Amino acid sequence: MSRERPTGKVRQEKLRVGVLASGRGSNLQAIIDAIEAGRLDARITVVLSNKKDAQALDRARRHGLTDVFFDPKPYAGQVDGRDAYDRAVLDVLRKYDVELVLLAGYMRIVTPVLIRAYKDRIMNIHPSLLPAFPGLEVQKKAVDWGAKIAGCTVHFVTEGVDEGPIIIQAAVPILEGDSAQTLSARILQQEHRIYPRAVQLYAEGRLRVEGRRVCVAGASDTEMGALVSPSS
Repeated sequence: MSRERPTGKVRQEKLRVGVLASGRGSNLQAIIDAIEAGRLDARITVVLSNKKDAQALDRARRHGLTDVFFDPKPYAGQVDGRDAYDRAVLDVLRKYDVELVLLAGYMRIVTPVLIRAYKDRIMNIHPSLLPAFPGLEVQKKAVDWGAKIAGCTVHFVTEGVDEGPIIIQAAVPILEGDSAQTLSARILQQEHRIYPRAVQLYAEGRLRVEGRRVCVAGASDTEMGALVSPSS
């Protein structure tokens, strides 16, 4: 079934974004930088973390953004603790009138409570060319498997982990002698490029989900050739 979004519709106000993060927040910083540089027509209304000492919260404060630490420990002993936690997170997102949720190194599996409330309105960035290498330690897996090309993917979040419709991807060649760390560093540079781009496409109303595919209105069909690794 096609889930239509308006294409090319001029927004009356900037897209209201909420960011969920657990760690250093480098992708959050890329979003902030794109907004402040005028490349992204959005504003971050809240940054929420499940980690009190997450660097992402410090980044939010430095840029005058609302930061919220939401402790999962009180929910840990409940029968439906994960769902209860996400219901509370959902209340925060609604309080700050969030239209689009961005996961930026958020180290919790998002439950159907959030996914159904924000259907096709939660994005995540993953450091592999999905559907290859879902889950964790994916750069190590790519190197260990002897893959020649890796990369990163921005996708909509569904109830299957790293299975949502793909919005945008960037390919990164794996070099001889690469470790998981060196490959991760180069992939991260591309994450910082494509995540703000994906959000801007959403803000412009150019994304339409059709089954497993995300169609991008006005996308160029110009032949781009291929990335070959090794190149010679």
